[in-house]
Amino acid sequence: MLTEIQQRHYTPEEYLELEEKADSKNEYIDGKIVSMTGGTPNHNDIAGNFYAYLKFALRNQSYKIFISDVRLWIPHYRIYTYPDVMVISGEPILQENRTDTVINPLIIRHLRNKNGEG
Repeated sequence: MLTEIQQRHYTPEEYLELEEKADSKNEYIDGKIVSMTGGTPNHNDIAGNFYAYLKFALRNQSYKIFISDVRLWIPHYRIYTYPDVMVISGEPILQENRTDTVINPLIIRHLRNKNGEG
């Protein structure tokens, strides 16, 4: 279950500052900071299989496949998230002034269970 850290709205800059100091990963959704829950073995298995399939299917092509350790910024929706699997065509384009956040995914896959939990 995703739980909100607090009820107040944060700026993206405040979120990034807090995230750098955090012991666990959090998502930012239009002003709200939401802690990410730990994955289940089934979730890990599905994400790993998805990654492995894409890695094999796209080998020898100019795609990079990332797992949940790489943060994504989606400015149109004001979301920072860590997709389970993300495909980028060519080289990753990093968010301005960041070395840890990409902005040019071709495909993202965020696995959720039937309750919408990650």
